[in-house]
Amino acid sequence: MASWTFKTKRGRRWHSAAIFYALTAYLSGWSLLFVGGWVGFLPGVILLGHGMIIAAYLIHECAHNTLFKVNRHNLQLANLLGWICGSCYGTVEDIRMKHFRHHVENDDVVWFDYEAFFKRHPKVYRLTIVLEWFYIPAHDILMHTIMVFTAFIIPQRRNQWRRNLAVILVRSALLISIALWSFAALTGYFLAYMIMIIVLRFVDGLEHDYPYRTNMYTDEVSMHKGDLAWEQEHTFSPILSWRFPFVNWIILNFGFHNAHHAKPTTPWFDLPQLHRKMFGDNPKTVIRLWPQLLMYHRYRRYRIFHDAPGLKHVTGADFLKAAQSAQLTGGNAASFLTSF
Repeated sequence: MASWTFKTKRGRRWHSAAIFYALTAYLSGWSLLFVGGWVGFLPGVILLGHGMIIAAYLIHECAHNTLFKVNRHNLQLANLLGWICGSCYGTVEDIRMKHFRHHVENDDVVWFDYEAFFKRHPKVYRLTIVLEWFYIPAHDILMHTIMVFTAFIIPQRRNQWRRNLAVILVRSALLISIALWSFAALTGYFLAYMIMIIVLRFVDGLEHDYPYRTNMYTDEVSMHKGDLAWEQEHTFSPILSWRFPFVNWIILNFGFHNAHHAKPTTPWFDLPQLHRKMFGDNPKTVIRLWPQLLMYHRYRRYRIFHDAPGLKHVTGADFLKAAQSAQLTGGNAASFLTSF
C-alpha cells in the first residue's frame, strides 16, 4: 500500500479523508452493534450504513482512476472496498466495463431484463410492489441477490465460478459467526445494508432518462455513442443541497452528475466547481432534494415499469422540468455496484 501514490496533493488530502472516514465509520458501526447495547444500535446502523455508502462511491472513483497515478492501484483499492459494501462477489473489472460503456455509449447497458422477469413472474412482481410500498427495497434486493450468485446466473461469467464460490463461502462463514456472537449485530448489518442500497438507488434514479438496453453481451451499440450534446441533454443533477454545498459530501458529490459526465476523470471534490463552471450559479440547473423525496414517496410502487397513473413519459429538458416539480417516477434499482 505504501506504493500507492495519489495523483495530486489535493487528492491525497480529500481522497485520504474519504477513505479514512469510510473505514472509521464502518468499524465504529460494527463496534457499536457488538458492544453498544440498544443505546448504540441505531448510531451503529447509521455509521455502518454510511461507511458502506462512502466505500461504494469510492469504488466509483476508483473505476474512473481518480485516486492513484497507477490504474492497477485504483483497482486494488476498489477490490478491498468491495468487501465493505458487499460487491466483491463479482469483479471490479465487471463494474468498470459496464460503467465505461454507460459513459461511452450514453446508454444504460445491461444483461438482466428485469421488466421481462417481472412479467414472467407476476407473483414475484406483486410481492415486490407490496414490499416497496413499505419502503423495503425489494427490487434492489433482487438485483443484489443476483450479484451474489453472478457467476452461476450469468452464462458469460461462468468462468468466475470458483472465485464467486470462494467469496460466498467466506462471507457466509463471517455472517454465521456474527449471528452466533450477536444476532442483534447481524440484524443491524442487514438494516445498514438496506440503507446503503436505498441511498444508491435514490441518487441514481434521476440522473438520466436513458432507457435500459440488454446489449451487454451483444454487438449492438447505442445510436447515441459519442454524442456529447445528447449526453448532457439527457443527464441531470439531483443534489442534496444547493445552499449548503458541504451536505453533498454525504454522497461524495455524486449528485453533480452533469459535471461528472462532462469530465468523468474529475475527482468528487472538484465536481461542484465544474458544475458551476458549466452552468453558472443557477439553481434551476439541478433537481433539489424536496421533489426527489416527493417522487420517491409517491411513485414507489410504480417505478419498475414507469407506469404511474397520470404521468407522461418525457425526456431531456421536459424531464428536468417534470423532476423539479415532482411529476415523474424516476428510475429504480440502478446502481454501478450491480454490474449486469
